[in-house]
Amino acid sequence: MTQYMPILALFILATLFAGLSFAASSLLAPRRSTPAKSAPYECGIVPDREPAERFPVRFYLVAMIFIIFDIEIIFLYPWAVVFDQQKVFLLVEMLVFSGAVFVAFVYLISNGALDWGPVKRLRPATPVSPARTSETTIRRLGPGPDAGQAA
Repeated sequence: MTQYMPILALFILATLFAGLSFAASSLLAPRRSTPAKSAPYECGIVPDREPAERFPVRFYLVAMIFIIFDIEIIFLYPWAVVFDQQKVFLLVEMLVFSGAVFVAFVYLISNGALDWGPVKRLRPATPVSPARTSETTIRRLGPGPDAGQAA
């Protein structure tokens, strides 16, 4: 039990610090609110209109790719350091982890995470009837070749 005392002391100190910080901020904070204090802060510029549009989903998909590869790099270094101790177990573990990262990467790519251009909407190809000719699809305007033969 004595070996857990430093952890318990640290937990108590962290809880006291958080509680005292909240209490001090509520007791010492000024209570007078002005329109300038209530306004949103945008780098010193008062916003005069709403933002043009929200971030597209692709932005968040690229952020997910970044986080996935960051996590992989974070886990790769300790794995490489202790690889000499447990070779087979760590190799299998890294293959499973890399497989999960690869599946997530393929999912993001299939959802168009790196396609930043305009969205291409492809229409399905409709089969063309063999009876369809230029005579049946083009509507002729004006007098045709038989205009001189009025009835």
